[in-house]
Amino acid sequence: MTLTAEQVQRATAVGQAQPGIVPDDQRYDADVIVVGAGPSGSAAAYWLATAGIDVLLLEKTSFPREKVCGDGLTPRGTRALVDMGIDVSQEAGWLHNKGLRVIGGGLRLELDWPELASFPNYGLVRPRADLDHLLVQQAVKAGARLHEQTSVTGPITDRTGRVVGVSAKAGPDKTEHTYRAPVVLACDGVSGRFALALGHQRDDKRPMGVAVRRYYRSPRTHDDYLESWLELWDGPPGADGAKLLPGYGWIFGMGDGSVNVGLGVLNSSAGFQKTNYRNLLTTWLDNTPEEWGFREENALGTTQGAGLPMGFNRTPHYSNGVLLVGDSGGSVNPFNGEGIPYAMESGKMAAEAVVQALARPEGSSREKALHGYPTAMAAEWGAYYRLGGVFVKLIGNPAVMRACTRHGLPHPGLMRFVLKLLANLTDPHDGDVSDRVITALTRITPALR
Repeated sequence: MTLTAEQVQRATAVGQAQPGIVPDDQRYDADVIVVGAGPSGSAAAYWLATAGIDVLLLEKTSFPREKVCGDGLTPRGTRALVDMGIDVSQEAGWLHNKGLRVIGGGLRLELDWPELASFPNYGLVRPRADLDHLLVQQAVKAGARLHEQTSVTGPITDRTGRVVGVSAKAGPDKTEHTYRAPVVLACDGVSGRFALALGHQRDDKRPMGVAVRRYYRSPRTHDDYLESWLELWDGPPGADGAKLLPGYGWIFGMGDGSVNVGLGVLNSSAGFQKTNYRNLLTTWLDNTPEEWGFREENALGTTQGAGLPMGFNRTPHYSNGVLLVGDSGGSVNPFNGEGIPYAMESGKMAAEAVVQALARPEGSSREKALHGYPTAMAAEWGAYYRLGGVFVKLIGNPAVMRACTRHGLPHPGLMRFVLKLLANLTDPHDGDVSDRVITALTRITPALR
């Protein structure tokens, strides 16, 4: 779809808001509106703009801005960045890692990322403030039009109930505006406010997690591995009275003198929503070696928390002109809590569906193309996420988690298989035995939608 000069002019100076139902003949301000410029929104905007689509990207804050995150990326995240043309070299400020160090049951195991055709053999670390800024800049370079400090307040619809735009408050003075487009992408994160405004509630039967993290000055800042703690104790492990705490922890060196330390708790855990997560983090860290520096006097800022919407816990991913993308559609991997690559990949899948849709006239043919997005999501991750839901329920039981840790970690071959499964890193068509087993498991598992 190509906009006229008059439409382009209108897109840069949108009029005052007229909330509610709008006339069907009101001109569009863009081909697509993307709500939220996190990884999913920026990725979607990038791929749309690359295809020549006029994209209006609306972000409620200004860049650079901070987001709660572990700041560590597996090779899946690395691939998503490379696909977008991001320079991920160490010279460009990225810290590379070789794999995952797993600690639990009194054991410590270093697992290198697998050598695969589908993914690079290294992961990355970069603060989210930097990462999100780089992604949105890449989208703008591709041609997306970014409006910062523009807080979307809700959808606007035509007489049939189809969403044809958004209402928003823009700028420091929060001037009310409407922005219209034939397709809207909701990329507004875990809150899912846009989806909620359309009546799309989160499915509480599907996985959900909570994560908290804090930065510390630490001599552990340089590390070739991401570190995962499968057991968190409120005292020295094995000591009298020491209790196993709910959740799992991480320690990711940032390479700049600081370390990102955090923990996550799943809704399958008895401690979910019954725990002060910030206190839980402090309790765990107070029992780590003092020389690591994870104490209050070395803290950089406060403890921050965020939700982890997993396993497609909000659907439908498409209805009435709106696509739910990234965290808004619950795209976080239930196996390991990783969200960034899935946000970016879902943004790409959404863009592909929209490009095909806008090449067709309005009506049933366009709708069929847009419905291709949830179909693609289900085909790509539906079965894998269903398996992840089973995994979440199992490890929510502390006895099961202890048994898996103590009987699994002593077997490096088994743990390499587990690493591939949890990080979703396989070559489905040209892999080894473990790849074929994981592929077979997902093929026989009914897909979530």
